Amino acid sequence: VQLQASGGGLVQAGGSLRLSCEASGNIFVISGMGWYRQAPGKQRELVADISRGGRINYADSVKGRFIISRDNAKNTVSLQMNSLKPEDTAVYYCNADALVRGSSTMTDYWGLGTQVTVSS
Repeated sequence: VQLQASGGGLVQAGGSLRLSCEASGNIFVISGMGWYRQAPGKQRELVADISRGGRINYADSVKGRFIISRDNAKNTVSLQMNSLKPEDTAVYYCNADALVRGSSTMTDYWGLGTQVTVSS
């Protein structure tokens, strides 16, 4: 399973960016999908995730500013990021918990990451 993310970049504080991620490969089903981020010198942290049924979980730091959504038919997940702050600067990683055809085990997959930089 490959996860291809796009949409990162440089934006001024208060601006918006939209991240998108598409999963491809020999996928039977994807359960949870989400976005994590890692700032320099810090551990990777959950930003938001969404279950196949649409249950959503946000980090407290992004509640009210970020919106996660997914398209189960297209195996995509998106993150609309509004009112961005310099502290949102990080590499953002797409994540998917997927079952590939022929396997009986759900596996966690990660994208390569996309840089988001918010200038003050």
